[in-house]
Amino acid sequence: MANRRQITRPWVASIGLLFGGCALLIVLFHFGAGPLDPQRTIGQTIGETVADIRQSAVRALKGEPQPEPEAQPWSLDRLLKTLGPILGGVVILLGTLAYVLREDRRLAASAIGIGAFAIGFQLFTWTVLMVAGVILLFGTMYNLGSILGE
Repeated sequence: MANRRQITRPWVASIGLLFGGCALLIVLFHFGAGPLDPQRTIGQTIGETVADIRQSAVRALKGEPQPEPEAQPWSLDRLLKTLGPILGGVVILLGTLAYVLREDRRLAASAIGIGAFAIGFQLFTWTVLMVAGVILLFGTMYNLGSILGE
């Protein structure tokens, strides 16, 4: 009876799975629901970006200083974009702690996997969207002369 292993409840892994589910839901909701804050149209965004690039190049050629960057205010989109990966990181830490505390290995591995998937999904989707945006921006800049009628 001295060698009998004491059965404990896997609290840390269970909390990790709960937070992992929340992180994954936040990331999927933000990706699926789209921007929750009011957004400018694509034409306004591209036009302002191209005009800003032009003004910056003119200032650089004249030797004038560039304006100081402005701090972004916290919005619901920015909060959700930040909260998902942070919760995913917390889940990975909780899963690792559960593994170190010798809790159920399947639960610990599941928590680590869900946290990593939440972080990876957001990184993958934002990377794809950034590449698509850069391609669109370069296409617009390449065709700027024909767009403005020059």
